[in-house]
Amino acid sequence: MNISSASLFADIPRQLPEELCQTLFENPTVRIERILSKGHYSAENTWYDQEQTEWVILLQGQARLSFMDGDPVELNPGDYLLLPAHCKHRVDWTSADQVSIWLAIHIRD
Repeated sequence: MNISSASLFADIPRQLPEELCQTLFENPTVRIERILSKGHYSAENTWYDQEQTEWVILLQGQARLSFMDGDPVELNPGDYLLLPAHCKHRVDWTSADQVSIWLAIHIRD
C-alpha cells in the first residue's frame, strides 16, 4: 500500500509571475489540481471551454468567474462550483493581496 500525504497550503512560491497549476493526482477518469493565483485573470475575450466536467473550490483568497451564458460568481474561501463540460467561463480577477488557492477536480466522462 502506497500512502502519501501533503498540504495544499505548503510550498507556495513567494513570487507568482503567472498562475501556477499543479497536478496532484491523475488517472484515466479524474485529474486533481492545485491552482495558485495572485492577481491573475483570463486574457481579454478568452473563454475556457473544457471537454470535461470540473468541480472547483476556492480554499483561500477571493476570485470572480464570469460565464458566457450566466451571471458572474464571486468566490470566497469555501465556495465551490460545478462546471459542466463546455460551460464557457473565465476568471475576471483574483485577489492581488493574497494567494488564491484553488482545488480543481476534472472528471472525464
